[in-house]
Amino acid sequence: MELIETFFIALALGMDAFAVGLGVGARWRAPRQVFRLSYHFGLFQFLMPLLGWFLGRRFLAVVQSWGVWLAAGLLVFIGGRMIYEALQTDRDRSSAADPTRGLSLVALSLATSIDALGVGFSLGLIGGELFRSAAIIGIVAGLMTWSAMILGQRLSRRFGRRLEVLGGLILLAIAVKLVI
Repeated sequence: MELIETFFIALALGMDAFAVGLGVGARWRAPRQVFRLSYHFGLFQFLMPLLGWFLGRRFLAVVQSWGVWLAAGLLVFIGGRMIYEALQTDRDRSSAADPTRGLSLVALSLATSIDALGVGFSLGLIGGELFRSAAIIGIVAGLMTWSAMILGQRLSRRFGRRLEVLGGLILLAIAVKLVI
């Protein structure tokens, strides 16, 4: 596979990571949080094509049948929680869970990288350079997440909680896109 084709695939796969990064960056924007989300999204986008390559056709059909629903469910849960927390009072917001930590981080990382599993399987079928392609996909996703979180941080100064609500709505839209 050509390098330019791989880059465009990486951009397409990174769009979900960018959208989530924008919403998360609207509220959780400490340098450590930006690093954690960017690193994990990039890592999962790198690992999922490798996993797709190794799972093969037999297991891929099983994962695709329930994986999309699991990813959509996780996105609905986290997006709904983001909207709920954005609408709370300042006192209630101080106890909100940080989505760049723990199970929320893993869930978001899985949900935004599920498409990369199929890409890995496809790379195996066409004989693409798996490791190089996975590395490019991971790096692009990490950079897209980082830039989205920085942009979300800047936009939140201007739009405040409305951007957090928008971020939650974007997660819900991605969930709907996954199941349709």
